[in-house]
Amino acid sequence: MENLMAVMASLLLLSSLSAQTLNVSEAVIHWKGSKSYEYHEGTLNISSGSLTFKNDVLVGGNFTVDMNSILCTDLSEKDAARLVRNLKSDNFFAVAKHPEANLTFTSITATDGGYEVTGDFTIRGITNSEIFMLQIEDNKATADLKIDRSKYNIKFASGSFFANLGNRLIYDELDLRVSFAY
Repeated sequence: MENLMAVMASLLLLSSLSAQTLNVSEAVIHWKGSKSYEYHEGTLNISSGSLTFKNDVLVGGNFTVDMNSILCTDLSEKDAARLVRNLKSDNFFAVAKHPEANLTFTSITATDGGYEVTGDFTIRGITNSEIFMLQIEDNKATADLKIDRSKYNIKFASGSFFANLGNRLIYDELDLRVSFAY
């Protein structure tokens, strides 16, 4: 009986130390892209994702973004449809060839305000490491980050690839606010 109790206690301890993976829900990305005189914004859907915790500490995560879900929310229906067609085209995200973007956490450091996460982003089949802060509270998480589109070979009206664009210049930096529950 003593051995059985010891085995049960060991199993209970091991199960509490093992990692727990939780799927995300209510996941959305709010994006904003800017020119010198205006900006546009919209949303993208996260089609799947998960966070892994060990002893209530974040130790991993990954996300898949449905690039076909891109919407523009600040223009009329007709103008938004035109912008979305351009964003889905080879000029920007080449969605027909790359219908998903991905993020895999590669390093996580706990901070006073949440977690500093380093992750490999894959956009248009190109992977780059990015760093961002992730705040978690009451099973909800948010992250604000900036992505340099030129690192993913998105050249359209980019000052990193073309000179003298004047007011046709579109800034390389995309602002993203990610929010989800788990």
